[in-house]
Amino acid sequence: MARPSKSIHGEWTTRWAFILAATGSAVGLGNIWKFPYITGENGGGAFVIVYLACIAIIGIPLMMAEVLIGRRGRQNPINSLKSLAEDENKSTVWRWLGAMGILAGFFILSYYSVIAGQALAYIPRTFFGVFEGVTPDGAASIHAALVSDPERLLAWHTIFMLITVLVVTRGVQHGLEKSVRFMMPALFMILILLVGYAANTGDAFTRSLHFLFDPDFSKLTANSILTAMGHAFFTLSLGMGAIMVYGSYLPKKTSIFKVSVTISVMDTSVALLAGLAIFPLVFANGMEPGQGSSLIFQTLPIAFGHMPGGQFFGGIFFLLLVFAAWSSAISLVEPIVAWLVENKGMRRMKATLLAGGIIWLLGLLTVFSFNVGQHWTLFGQTAFGLLDYLTANIMLPLGGLLIALFAGWVMKQSSSSDELALGNGFVFKSWLFLIRYITPTAIIIVFANLIGLLG
Repeated sequence: MARPSKSIHGEWTTRWAFILAATGSAVGLGNIWKFPYITGENGGGAFVIVYLACIAIIGIPLMMAEVLIGRRGRQNPINSLKSLAEDENKSTVWRWLGAMGILAGFFILSYYSVIAGQALAYIPRTFFGVFEGVTPDGAASIHAALVSDPERLLAWHTIFMLITVLVVTRGVQHGLEKSVRFMMPALFMILILLVGYAANTGDAFTRSLHFLFDPDFSKLTANSILTAMGHAFFTLSLGMGAIMVYGSYLPKKTSIFKVSVTISVMDTSVALLAGLAIFPLVFANGMEPGQGSSLIFQTLPIAFGHMPGGQFFGGIFFLLLVFAAWSSAISLVEPIVAWLVENKGMRRMKATLLAGGIIWLLGLLTVFSFNVGQHWTLFGQTAFGLLDYLTANIMLPLGGLLIALFAGWVMKQSSSSDELALGNGFVFKSWLFLIRYITPTAIIIVFANLIGLLG
């Protein structure tokens, strides 16, 4: 298969367009929903330091590898991996790595859309004062009423998928780029606004600063370190084809190393800002930071319902969640759309509607997992639980591991050096050492832990 010099879908107009798009892909519910509560569960500051170290040894090298493969191949992940394997006189079986990434993104968006739909549903509820003065039982009841009603849950899932498809149909420059140019600055502005609001909690804000940035390594456990490694891998949207296909639209003159570091810093900044926005509210209301997954949809509404201005700032917070989810969702649709356009000759509009429609249908399994189908199980899991386990615990870490092996061992050193344009100095040699040895080892440890091999 001939390797094109430029993607048929177009290119990002500037390196900042790519940075915003890739950051949008990386920044999602995991940064704003998951990072604060796993930090709370694992002791705060010491966990943050380990997490940052894991970003450096796992996240950045692997992101560079994905972008490198995408830009050198200039096609969808399946075709790029096939072309590059042919260039190196290796088996084209590597194309199935691209297929697995696309499929993982397909599965993830099917349930991600349902969760994002819940955040969408909370925007009007919060703005109109539904949570004003709410009790813990009341907040739990409101959330239960939403997820137990398949019609309402389906409606919000449908709305979220429609706005996602709408962006992707418009192409790289007019759809993806224009949307992230608006969404990402808006997301950062909302986060900073919420941090400013949280700063007015006085002692609670000071306590949050100590909690996040004052390390107590006695609170770290082996499981905490594994959790930090796992989240560092997942938070950057790696292993699902999104960064690879975005990399295929990256202009040749742009430094892959610089943009990868910038994206990682921005993604981590969102997670830390989310912690600074959320923990003061938790502490100010006498709640525990390790509340788990109920922190967003049950704990925080109580906090917003009892604080001055909580009605407005609570609505803004859920708007932030939707923006984060939306920017991630468009990146999950793009790889399959690129494949349909390149391999099946479809127009972008038709390809996006087909992909979006199938993802929407698959999402019905997750919708029903919360209500009428909660007793439909396989291997003791609901459809939602099964899809989540399959993607997060198997497909993504396996995909990340194989990407590291492909970039580090299948591609010739001269090929990766040429694409990264770093010469053969310290930075390139450090990346090569990490991607060949350290990153794969770390992913294998995470993988083994996720599937229960480490007890």
